[in-house]
Amino acid sequence: MITKIQETADYIRAKVGEMPKTAVILGTGLGALVDHIEDKKYIPYSEIPNFPVSTVEGHSGNLIFGRLGSKNIMAMQGRFHYYEGYDMKTVTFPVRVMKALGIETLFVSNAAGGMNKEFKVGDIMIITDHINLFPENPLRGKNDNNLGPRFPAMTEAYNHQLIGLADEIAQEKGIRVMHGVYVGVTGPTFETPAEYEFFRIIGGDAVGMSTVPEVIVANHAGMKVFGVSVITDLGGKDVTEVPTHEEVQKAAQAAQPKMMEIMRELVARAE
Repeated sequence: MITKIQETADYIRAKVGEMPKTAVILGTGLGALVDHIEDKKYIPYSEIPNFPVSTVEGHSGNLIFGRLGSKNIMAMQGRFHYYEGYDMKTVTFPVRVMKALGIETLFVSNAAGGMNKEFKVGDIMIITDHINLFPENPLRGKNDNNLGPRFPAMTEAYNHQLIGLADEIAQEKGIRVMHGVYVGVTGPTFETPAEYEFFRIIGGDAVGMSTVPEVIVANHAGMKVFGVSVITDLGGKDVTEVPTHEEVQKAAQAAQPKMMEIMRELVARAE
């Protein structure tokens, strides 16, 4: 594993040169952030040794290096999902490579279905915690102490300082943000009304098919993490609308300008 991580990191470093300390996983709702990155250098996933390739419509497959405002960043344009058939080590491999390249802070975004009764479609939810309902943990198996401890704490999986900073920025810009717990599930089916109700009862506010594995591995590697969801549909026993991938993409695109405004400023101000 470490050999593959190092091989991939060496290839990227040789292509790019000086490495940033900040990375962004451009999930649903943040794709347009690419347009604001200056002096971009693209590396297609297909050219990177040991890298998987995303199979999901709407997910490009590039590593992008450049400048967002005054800060150099690395961006993943397209992520990998457990439902695509990858195992958890493959899903989270890019996060391992980020750490090997010297990334210290990771920003992640996603589309999520809301079950909190206060939420509306198009809301932005800052993730304060998560519930892992994936059948496999990315740290399962023999632990390599060079990558992180055997039993990492997940008490502050989402950095409190970054959450506070995001709240300040949202208030300054007059953007409504919600806080909530993200429930991570395998997909690719959308949830049944009863499942939405169950997730709400156990303490979830939104549900999605990504993010949790990446956040676990980032914490294992000692990175600071900030996560945000776009609420693209609502679910529960009293909701009759049927979600589709197209509707999710449409709702995410509508929320993109607000999400981007917060994220651009947050990346710029984060230490």
